[in-house]
Amino acid sequence: REQKYKYRLVGVRCNRCGSIYYPLVRVCSKCKSTELTSVELPRKGILLSYTIIYYPPVEFKKYAPYAVGLVELENGTKVIAQLTDIDFSELKPGIKVEAVFRRLREQGEEGIIEYGIKFRRALE
Repeated sequence: REQKYKYRLVGVRCNRCGSIYYPLVRVCSKCKSTELTSVELPRKGILLSYTIIYYPPVEFKKYAPYAVGLVELENGTKVIAQLTDIDFSELKPGIKVEAVFRRLREQGEEGIIEYGIKFRRALE
């Protein structure tokens, strides 16, 4: 819970060229700088594309089917994340979405619950 990068929508901005990345990188792919600063990312955006996962990796099998989308945040940063709280028939490119904190999965037999960021249709 204390890992801000895992539980909040935080990226990094290159101090040299201004490029923003999510998930985190250690080197800017545009200018190769290692001078990066954490930045809170906008929580709202537009769904650009999506797919529905019917045959997931073993650790996500009990959650299938589920949707994963490419979201463009209000600042232009692109994020790939699971989509939640929406009927698959309502999914279409261009809908407004917002980040929410949700359960991602349970790990192993101990049942340790892992939480993180997903996106849902934006509440108007």
